[in-house]
Amino acid sequence: MLSRIAESLFWIGRYLERAEDTCRIVEMHLQLLLDDPSVDQDDAAAALLAVMGAPVTDSAESADVLSVLCYDVASPASVAAALDGAREAARRARETVSSEMWEAINTTWNSVRGGRLQRMRPASAFRLVRERCAVITGTADQTMSHDEGWQFLTLGRSIERVDMTARLISTAQAAGTATAWSNVLRGCGAHHAFVRSYGGVTTDRDAAEFVLLDRLFPRSVVHNLRAAEAALRQLDLSASSRGYEDEAVRLLGTARAGLEYREPGRMLEELTQRMADLQRTCSTVSEAVTARYFAGSAAASWTGGN
Repeated sequence: MLSRIAESLFWIGRYLERAEDTCRIVEMHLQLLLDDPSVDQDDAAAALLAVMGAPVTDSAESADVLSVLCYDVASPASVAAALDGAREAARRARETVSSEMWEAINTTWNSVRGGRLQRMRPASAFRLVRERCAVITGTADQTMSHDEGWQFLTLGRSIERVDMTARLISTAQAAGTATAWSNVLRGCGAHHAFVRSYGGVTTDRDAAEFVLLDRLFPRSVVHNLRAAEAALRQLDLSASSRGYEDEAVRLLGTARAGLEYREPGRMLEELTQRMADLQRTCSTVSEAVTARYFAGSAAASWTGGN
């Protein structure tokens, strides 16, 4: 596969996941403010912008969150910019992306361009983006051959989902409210699955274990670390049976083992720092994948945060 096509598919996966997860994180932030009116909204806004890798000024206000993270196409961390990037990446890989998938991406882009997202109520805008991203993902699943191109799409989506889930947890931890973990579960779309697994009375540790470690829930950190590893193994069929030479696989495996084999009683210890480390791991993995598979293609840099 041409490195240009592979890179475009990788970034389609990342951009679409970032658009959806940014909506989830901002929606959780707004819910946290409603749950605890004593929270300083401007401080919470500054903390969220910092977690998302957006520029933070001394005059950061709560209103800046929706502009910087959702509507402003000139803001590299915004939903609008991510959807614009997904469309551009799909245009570059037009010969590989199915017609149905291209139509789904283009329709989504047209539905938010020209400030249309800003004219909607935030809850409606978030729901629109989540639903459209789900439509694109489902269309890709049903209309693309699950070959190398599909593996790059899956790899990008999985890496981005790990990164954004870590940011969502960091946002909740920074808020420090009594309902923080409940909102994390809802932000991940995990509340129903969590209640089915754990029943009624639960603790913060239970919620953390589910979001971080559950191997069956498709938005958990461990599930997506495993998915990224599996995609890389499919892409490197000549890999040695003794250890792992691929730096990206080693980094993902180390991060997964650090979560899965941590003592259960220490699950919540230093969680904010561990989530920051996980974000750095995702960035390093992305760089390793770029160096190995995309060298020589036209540069297309990720502009969605640190």
